[in-house]
Amino acid sequence: MDVSNRGAAGQRSAVIIPKAGKTQLLNLALEEPGFEQVRVRLEGCGVCASNLTPWAGPEWMQFPTEPGGLGHEGWGRIDALGPGVDGLSIGDRVAVLSYHAYATHDYAPASMVVPLPSVLDGIPFPGEPLGCAMNIFKRSGIRAGETVAIIGIGFLGALLTQLATKAGARVIAISRRDASLQTAKRMGAAETIVMDDHWRVIEDVKALTNGRFCDRVIEAVGQQWPLDLAGELAMERGRLIIAGYHQDGPRQVNMQLWNWRGLDVVNAHERDPAIYIQGIREAIDAVVDGRLDPSSLYTHRYPLAQLDQALNDTRDRPGNFIKALVINS
Repeated sequence: MDVSNRGAAGQRSAVIIPKAGKTQLLNLALEEPGFEQVRVRLEGCGVCASNLTPWAGPEWMQFPTEPGGLGHEGWGRIDALGPGVDGLSIGDRVAVLSYHAYATHDYAPASMVVPLPSVLDGIPFPGEPLGCAMNIFKRSGIRAGETVAIIGIGFLGALLTQLATKAGARVIAISRRDASLQTAKRMGAAETIVMDDHWRVIEDVKALTNGRFCDRVIEAVGQQWPLDLAGELAMERGRLIIAGYHQDGPRQVNMQLWNWRGLDVVNAHERDPAIYIQGIREAIDAVVDGRLDPSSLYTHRYPLAQLDQALNDTRDRPGNFIKALVINS
């Protein structure tokens, strides 16, 4: 990473991506927040796998990014209030839904921050992905006694495994890496299956369910093959939940199979910021009451100046990698 003019008083640091696979850390003016805005001194930001396509430099990507751009999983403390802000105070620790959080500070509408209770002090809280997991779980409609296959045990798949298990469902976790399957076991999965052969996985799930297949199947990879596999694993009148982020091009689906089995298909990503915020609030409650414990999933931490390495490791997933956090000192 290139570094420019770091550390001056009254300034903030933010990363830009000048071209594919490169980062640069800049020092910028520390501005006051605008009307109904807050400024958050960020403690950190999660690194989202959705960053990887822009990081690779597809044709549609425009460089350089805005300062802090792509970062949307920040948390920290409010250090300035704009005019018209009510109900928040300087010093409040918050999860923030903002979009320039690869930085030491970010700005957000007051409606897009969620106060964190003191019991979570000192604990990382990337609110956006935790809220995303809660929203996907809600739309999955998982009930006690059901069998749920979760395809892809990254950060999101692991969270959904834990939520489904705590709700009383039997989870069959399916993923490529042994480390991911071990994580699924820790999150409560009843069975794990290596995702290495399409038809063998189908036969394994068929055997585990006495030929019924699964009440719910969650696809959490965002690629064609796992989507194909997900349809095969859903029972008649089952529900297929698409949680993977399919951003790299069109997909084909086996409509004959989906139609024959009468599947309910749910695209479970939300786009309304207010629903994201509600998900973050519900994630806070779930962490506080023990239904959700993401702490062991934050496997890798990096300073802001090493965002490039954090993105590369998110892509390459070395060793036991599940989730990267960028931490500000």
